[in-house]
Amino acid sequence: MQCHCVRQFGLKLVRRRPLEPIAESESRLSRCLNTLDLVALGVGSTLGAGVYILVGEVARDKAGPAIVICFLVASLSCMLSGICYAEFGARVPGSGSAYLYIYVTVGQLCAFITGWNLILSYVIGTASVSRAWSSALDSLIGDHISQALQRTFPLHLPHFLAKYPDFFALGLVLLFTGVLTVGAGESALVNKVFTGLNLLVLSFIIISGIIKGDPHNWKLTEEDYKPNISGSNDSSGLGPLGAGGFVPFGFDGVFQGAATCFYAFVGFDVIATTGEEAQNPQRSIPLGIVVSLFICFLAYFGVSASLTLMVPYYQIHPASSLPQAFLHVGWGPARYVVAAGTLCALTSSLLGVMFPMPRVIYSMADDGLLFRGLAHIHARTRTPVMATLASGILAGLMALFFELHDLVDLMSIGTLLAYSLVAFSVLVLRYQQDENLSKTKKTEKGTEMESVVEASPLDTAPEAGTSKILKSLCYPPRTIPTQTSGRIVYGCALLLVLLLIILSVILAQWPRRVFSGDPGLTTVAVLLLLLITGVAAIIWRQPQSLSPLHFKVPALPVVPLVSIFVNIYLMIQMTSRTWAQFGVWNIIGFMIYFGYGIRHSLENSEQWPAGSFHFPDS
Repeated sequence: MQCHCVRQFGLKLVRRRPLEPIAESESRLSRCLNTLDLVALGVGSTLGAGVYILVGEVARDKAGPAIVICFLVASLSCMLSGICYAEFGARVPGSGSAYLYIYVTVGQLCAFITGWNLILSYVIGTASVSRAWSSALDSLIGDHISQALQRTFPLHLPHFLAKYPDFFALGLVLLFTGVLTVGAGESALVNKVFTGLNLLVLSFIIISGIIKGDPHNWKLTEEDYKPNISGSNDSSGLGPLGAGGFVPFGFDGVFQGAATCFYAFVGFDVIATTGEEAQNPQRSIPLGIVVSLFICFLAYFGVSASLTLMVPYYQIHPASSLPQAFLHVGWGPARYVVAAGTLCALTSSLLGVMFPMPRVIYSMADDGLLFRGLAHIHARTRTPVMATLASGILAGLMALFFELHDLVDLMSIGTLLAYSLVAFSVLVLRYQQDENLSKTKKTEKGTEMESVVEASPLDTAPEAGTSKILKSLCYPPRTIPTQTSGRIVYGCALLLVLLLIILSVILAQWPRRVFSGDPGLTTVAVLLLLLITGVAAIIWRQPQSLSPLHFKVPALPVVPLVSIFVNIYLMIQMTSRTWAQFGVWNIIGFMIYFGYGIRHSLENSEQWPAGSFHFPDS
C-alpha cells in the first residue's frame, strides 16, 4: 500500500498537459498581434542598452576588432535555442513560453520549476532595466536625481540593498504596468515606436563608422600603440593591449568574448509567450523568433564593426564607448543622438521584459499551479490584469530597494535552464507517438485504420532476446514513432544530458589540461564524446513524427544537443553564491508547489480551461 502511494505521488510529478483540450474554444486573450508586432517585441527586448555598453567592454578587454567574430559565434549559439523555441511555437500556440512547452513534454514538476525561474528572471530583468533607465537619465542631467534622493532618503542597510530608494525606477515600472493592462495591441504599438527609434540610431552609428572609420584600426601593431605609452611606466589606463592585429587577444579572447556576447541575444523568448495573442501563432512565432535574432545580429555586428573602425580598440572608453568614439572622430554633437538611442533602447527593453512576465504567471495560474486569482482576465481589454499588476508591483519594489548587479547571474541561470529544457523537449517530442495523426485517421477511416497506425510489433510482441533489442535500436521495425521507440529516445536523451553535464564540467574546470593533451582528462573527454556520438546515433535512427508543421528544427538530434551543451556550459560558469541564491528561490517555489499547486492542478479534475491549446493537425 505504501509503495502504491509513493508511485501515485511520483506519477503526479510527471503528469503532462494533454495535447488537446477537452473543450475547444477561442483564446481568452485578445488575438491582436501580427508578425511585425512579434518581431518588434523580440528586437526590443533583446536589443537593449547592451548594444551601447557591452560592445565597448568586450572590444577593449577581450577581443579587440575580433568582437565581430564574437557576435557571430554568439548569435549562432543563441540561434540554436531560438529555432527550438520556434518549433514549439508552431506546435503549441499558447501563453507560457518554455513553461508550457515543458509541461506537454517532460511533466508538471519540471514545468513548474521552469515557470517559477522564468518569473524570477523577468522580475530581476524588469527591475534592472528600470534602474538602468533611471541611471542613464540621471547621468544626462548631472546626477541631480541620485544626489537628491541620497540626501533625502539614505538607506543604511546591508550591501545588497540600494544606497537610496529609486522612486523614479519604481514610477517607471508602474507606468509600464499601466500600459500593459490597457491591452496587448497598445503595448505592442508603444514598443514598435521605441524599437524603431532605436534601430534608426543604430543605423546612424553604423553608417558613421563606414564614413569615419579607418581600416587600419583592424590591423594595428605594437608600433602603433607604443607612442601612446612612451614616457610612462603605467599603461593600465589603456587597458590590456594584446598583441595587435585583428585578433589581439588570441582565440581565447574570442571565445571569452563570445560567452559574454551570448547574453546580448537573450530576450527573444518573449515572442513565445504571445501564442494566445498572435493572429497566426503557428506561422508568426517561428518567423518572429528567427527574424528578430537575425536583426539583432546585424545590429550588434554593425555597431561593433563601426566602433572598432572609428577608435583603436585599446583606446575605447568602456563606460561610454560610443559617445567617446564620436568625440574621437570629431563628431561631438552626435553623442546626444547616442544618448537618445540609449533611452529608446532601454524603453523598448523594459517593455519587452515586462510583457512576458504576466503571461507566464497567468498560464501557471490558469493550470492551477499558482493561485487561481492570478488568472483573472479583464473583460474589456482581455489582458491578464491580476498577473500584470502583481508582477509589476513586485518588480517595482525590487527596483525601489535593491542593488541588482549581484542578481544578474541569477537571472541568467533561469533563462539558460529554460533554453536547455526546451531543447530537450524538442529532442524528445519529435520522436513520440503521434496521437493527433492516430485520432485523425480513426475519424476518417474508422477503427480498423486506427489499429493499423497505433499497433506496433515492437509494443505488442515479446522480445526474442537481447540481440533483438540491440538490433532494434539501430534498425527500428517501424517507420512511424511507437510507444517503445518514444521511450528509447526519452531514455537516451536523459543519458545524453548527464554525459553533457560531465563533459561541460571537465571543459569548464580544466580547459587547458584537456586541450594540451593531459593523458587522463583528454582520454575521458574523448571517451565522453564517443559515447555521446553513439547515443545520439541511436536517437537519430528512431522514426520521427510525420505531422506537418510551419517550422521544424533541422538536423535532429544535433541542433538540440549542441544547444543543451552550450547552455549547460554557460550555467556551470556561475559562482557558488549564485547557485545558492538559485536554490533558495527554488525552495520557496517548492513550498508553493507542494503546498498548493500539486493539489489544485487541473490535472486532478482532468478539466482544462477553455483557452487551452491543441496541437495543429496541419
